[in-house]
Amino acid sequence: MEILSKQPSAKGPAETFTGDVWFDVIYRGEEPSRMRVNVVRFSPCARTAWHRHVMGQTLHVTEGIGLVQARGGEIIVMRPGDTVYTPPGQWHWHGASPDHFMTHLAMWEGAGQDDVPETEWGEPVTDEEYHPQPTPDTR
Repeated sequence: MEILSKQPSAKGPAETFTGDVWFDVIYRGEEPSRMRVNVVRFSPCARTAWHRHVMGQTLHVTEGIGLVQARGGEIIVMRPGDTVYTPPGQWHWHGASPDHFMTHLAMWEGAGQDDVPETEWGEPVTDEEYHPQPTPDTR
């Protein structure tokens, strides 16, 4: 058993994020573990670019109000306690709503092969893609 040292917070790079996004690496497993866990903090309107994960991704919202969308799907509102799973290879984006910060845990697995990227990044989510009215949250 060991206590893992805390890594410094990192700003999400402009190539893969729009707006102010910061993340903390909580865990990056070494073989045989391939688990990855980050805490990601988005300012209002901040979001990822379109991307997909070779082994899928699970998001768990801890604070604020977020948005998530699969390519071709409706924008879904995420609230604290919500958990969203995107299956392997599904193009998607996620981020904060226009008027709220949002924090989530991002969990995924590495591919287990050095020549296969864990995440494939696509183009930025445009303002036109981000700003359509999300599906009403009736909860």
